[in-house]
Amino acid sequence: MPAKIRQLAGKILNKPEEITIAASKPTEKVLQVAYVVYENQKVPLVEYLLKSKHLNSVIVFCSTKSSTKELSRVLKRTGLSVKDIHSDLDQKTRGEVLMAFKNRELNILVATDILSRGIDVEDIDLIINYDVPNDGEDYIHRIGRTARAEAEGIAITLISQKEQSQFAEIEKLLEKPVQKVRLPAHIGEGPEYNPVKERRSAGRRYSRKDSKNNRRRR
Repeated sequence: MPAKIRQLAGKILNKPEEITIAASKPTEKVLQVAYVVYENQKVPLVEYLLKSKHLNSVIVFCSTKSSTKELSRVLKRTGLSVKDIHSDLDQKTRGEVLMAFKNRELNILVATDILSRGIDVEDIDLIINYDVPNDGEDYIHRIGRTARAEAEGIAITLISQKEQSQFAEIEKLLEKPVQKVRLPAHIGEGPEYNPVKERRSAGRRYSRKDSKNNRRRR
């Protein structure tokens, strides 16, 4: 519960009772791995992952509608069987896309978190987090689309430099680090995974930006 909501509840409610439910954890049947990348390495890496194996059913999660649409366009140009699904589509169109995916007429969905909860599709081979989710619960819901029933599954997350501290918070929720794997040689070397360093660098960048803005105002 956000701190401001808790404070508000304490002010306007009379002796409220609070029930805390432990956060869910992903099933052990999901193999979780991550690639640490520069932002411009994400698209070629996704193309490589989707083309390197024969996969019947894949969901690629993006955090925004714009990145969902753009990634879908790029992947279509490579000849992959892919469509995007997000809240800009009406309910009828979303249902048609999802049905095609269920029936294996479509292999790959590029989706926002609109698809991370409440869909009933079995035997999804692979989940790719193109963007690191905003919080740990979103991560768990996303990767929970695979390894359902008795099946096993794979969840791959692409972590850019600016997303490292965000992913470190997810690892805290998981109570263990996610295995970082080496990038394929043709993709090139990625950055070091050092969330503390990246958080400090981001803080310095914001401080310099604020300082410049203050000078302009003067």
